[in-house]
Amino acid sequence: MHLYEVLRRPLVTEKTTLLKEEDKYVFKVANGATKHQIKEAVEKTFNVKVTKVNVIIVRGKTKRMGRREVTGPSWKKAIVGLEPGNKITLFEGV
Repeated sequence: MHLYEVLRRPLVTEKTTLLKEEDKYVFKVANGATKHQIKEAVEKTFNVKVTKVNVIIVRGKTKRMGRREVTGPSWKKAIVGLEPGNKITLFEGV
């Protein structure tokens, strides 16, 4: 998997903005991405030093449409911890 295919988009919510104060950033990543690939992609894309990567698989939500139950797609979320002093400027001012 190419490094540009690993990171899909940053997640900006209330909880993720609170994590930013602890030098942790949250991204939606490709389903087949590993922790090593995520670490390498963040380091090369934003020129920062990554200390820790936590990966969470978010299950798709089940909704009812008449008599049928439809399940949305599952996706993968990564919480990336940076060394103190490193910042990702993409999230500044959001």
